[in-house]
Amino acid sequence: MVQKDARFHIGQIVKHRIFPFRGVIFDVDPVFDNTEEWYEAIPEAIRPSRDQPFYHLFAENDETEYVAYVSEQNLLADDSGLPLRNPQIADYFEVNSDGRFLPKDIPLN
Repeated sequence: MVQKDARFHIGQIVKHRIFPFRGVIFDVDPVFDNTEEWYEAIPEAIRPSRDQPFYHLFAENDETEYVAYVSEQNLLADDSGLPLRNPQIADYFEVNSDGRFLPKDIPLN
């Protein structure tokens, strides 16, 4: 298995390449690290390779907010400047004067 450096970083706003949602990255797995059921639920024609970074996002679309798990190949940087409304963002990030999301110091249990 080939591991590569992640193209995106924690606190970066990204959008999905195919589906209409965007969000802020709050964690990165260097390779796929979710359930087999989750992976198999993706249609084979668009199923991403496991040996790439996968990102955890506080995501949102026009209807709702949620947590998403997305392969690097399906993400693009989002430089639209549009605000994000996912309420979980405030628990993990502070926004600096440049509008960048900076991780808060959160104690690990």
